Amino acid sequence: MSVDDWETKTPAEVQEVEKVEKPDPIMRLDDVRVTFEMDRGISRVIDDVSFDVGRSEIVGIVGESGAGKSTLVSAMMDSVEEPGVLEGTIEYRPKQGDPVDILEFNKEQLRQWRWEEVAMVFQGAMSSFNPVKRIEDHFVETLKAHGHTVSEGMERARDLIADLYMDPDRVMGAYPHELSGGMRQRTLLALAMVLEPEMLLMDEPTAALDLLMQQSILMLLQDLQEEYDVSMVFITHDLALVASLADRLAVMYAFRMAEVGPKKKMLSNPGHPYTRMLLNSTPDIDAPIDQNRSIEGSAPDPLDMPSGCPYHPRCPLAEQQCVEAKPDQFLLADDHGAACFRWEEAQESMPLNYEKSDADTTRVEDYDYSDITAASGEPLISTNDLEVHFEQNQGLIQTLFGPDPELVRAVDGINLDIHERDVVALVGESGCGKTTFGKTVLGLQKPTGGTIEFRGTDIWEARRGNADIPWEEIRKSLQIIHQDPGSSLNPNRRLKKILSVPLKQTYPSMPSSERLSRIYSLLEHVGLTPPEEYGERYPHQLSGGEKQRVALCRALLMNPDLILADEAISALDVSLRVEMMELMLELQEEFDTSYLFISHDLSNARYLSQEAGGRIAAMYLGEIIEIGPAEAMTQNPAHPYTEVLRWGTPNIDPEKAGVGDMPMRKIDIPDPVNPPSGCRFHTRCPEAREYCKQEKPEPQAIDPEGIHRSSCFRDYGDDHPYWDSAVLEDEEAASDFDSGAGVDAD
Repeated sequence: MSVDDWETKTPAEVQEVEKVEKPDPIMRLDDVRVTFEMDRGISRVIDDVSFDVGRSEIVGIVGESGAGKSTLVSAMMDSVEEPGVLEGTIEYRPKQGDPVDILEFNKEQLRQWRWEEVAMVFQGAMSSFNPVKRIEDHFVETLKAHGHTVSEGMERARDLIADLYMDPDRVMGAYPHELSGGMRQRTLLALAMVLEPEMLLMDEPTAALDLLMQQSILMLLQDLQEEYDVSMVFITHDLALVASLADRLAVMYAFRMAEVGPKKKMLSNPGHPYTRMLLNSTPDIDAPIDQNRSIEGSAPDPLDMPSGCPYHPRCPLAEQQCVEAKPDQFLLADDHGAACFRWEEAQESMPLNYEKSDADTTRVEDYDYSDITAASGEPLISTNDLEVHFEQNQGLIQTLFGPDPELVRAVDGINLDIHERDVVALVGESGCGKTTFGKTVLGLQKPTGGTIEFRGTDIWEARRGNADIPWEEIRKSLQIIHQDPGSSLNPNRRLKKILSVPLKQTYPSMPSSERLSRIYSLLEHVGLTPPEEYGERYPHQLSGGEKQRVALCRALLMNPDLILADEAISALDVSLRVEMMELMLELQEEFDTSYLFISHDLSNARYLSQEAGGRIAAMYLGEIIEIGPAEAMTQNPAHPYTEVLRWGTPNIDPEKAGVGDMPMRKIDIPDPVNPPSGCRFHTRCPEAREYCKQEKPEPQAIDPEGIHRSSCFRDYGDDHPYWDSAVLEDEEAASDFDSGAGVDAD
């Protein structure tokens, strides 16, 4: 039926549409609702969701924060917390026996069903473990609680841990804090699988991990699914991330299913305007940067839902019918449905960004550097052979009677210049030293070697009062935006009071009226209008994006020369990240500010640095191993590690969306206490040779201007001894199970 036909019908005349159903589901949800009784009325946080999960299928459920994803997963486990009310039908179909409605289970039946048939993997692995018990104890308790033979179950647990590229002896004997974040998450996966469930529910299981570890976990999940034939539901706000894993995608908006379909159909030709706009708001490693657009507006309040289609206030295609009637899912094609009256027009009139991609992945020597010029003039910030080494924490007994503490080489000899109005995006895995380096640049961490200069003045000499530029002036010129803005805002004070503090400390004689005027002006600059109203709000009355704007506003109050943005957008929904980066770029134009942008996401780093004409620097185990222009670094990386980071960056193009083979010898990053000899990446590098174990490569200029530099022997020329040395055998660089455990140098 065409769009014109719809325009002639009233909502009552709209025909009933066909449901999207799987032929052999392991779980079927029918008209599932979750409501909470609030002071202001009834809040419906799951709104009549009907949905199937196929047997042996991986389903990705995607949506912005507050869409109802986590509540839906809780409903699938019948674990909605009181005073929530769960209604509808949730039918589970075991391989043997009749289908059962889990909402009719008594407490004992539900206890046995959970983990035996359906297991759950939560977002924070650390909070899922008892910190005073060894990992082995967690497995034993789980097996005993469900009446399983412990000896057989522990043998299965050790096999699972080995399948997840970890040493069972090492893991079983460790306490949770002695494992790295990636190892804890993999151990939690093994714990969820130990009872051999038929279905696995995962609520943002990789959200706390860097992208390289995320992609590695997705690869392992794919292996687990194939080996154990388990059905999976993966909840995330990142559509590109789950696209590499899922067979089918479901997009949620305002507590309902907006669109459901096979991955390729959902990525190549979605029917719902929200899905198309969600795809176009996601920074992609290949798609043209100038095509990215954030989604205007915000998701509705569950107590103040709009009439008709809940997306109509934000939808560019909305008509009167969308205001008056709530659409069910229209069957667009086999197993593909969208809850939109105007899905045909959406497919015709809303092109997808990745379709315009002309990215080429030729080798770096073919890259055209003719339009790139080196920055000139005195640098704003210079680091010279900068080192930050920490002594490992020890207990009282170790301190008194043990050997001297070992050193963690968090930052180990970095040379970097940051110029006026510059952007340097620092990328790398968790534990590589990015945050330590950033804080040292700001004078918040004292270096153990080398120097940091601000406009030619040694920062630490200024702190001692031995420099021409006073430390107070330098400190005011170097500001920071933290990853979690909520934790840096006093929850008991209004925004105008929070923002007044730095002004009072720096300009104690400034009249209060002038302080308020400056605060309101900046609030308006960052899009928090009307500023007087926002000034009266408390932090809990702000969304995540609004809190991040307040953090940016607080940094800009000092009119700084440099802002350290430490994972400043990683906690935001994907749909908000472009909006935040655009705001940062607009404010750079107005305030002449430089950014040191720390991120584990190469797509975000590319977006911000390329738009500003800046650079990306790849950091590994305390060293910058490649630095260059954004497009050269992302499309033509010279160092194998940068190529690995590119592999770990999700791609929304359906032709490229796939986990693929891991281009590394092992997953875990080595321990910075005892970094590998020679090239530090050689233990994981697929290109490593014997020479890489013996010698450390120095940065080599890739382009004539020396803007793009890489520390890899492959870029030294065909006559270098590297090419004559033997290829490093896999067993020499195979999984080092102790690597990365218990150490975080980030």
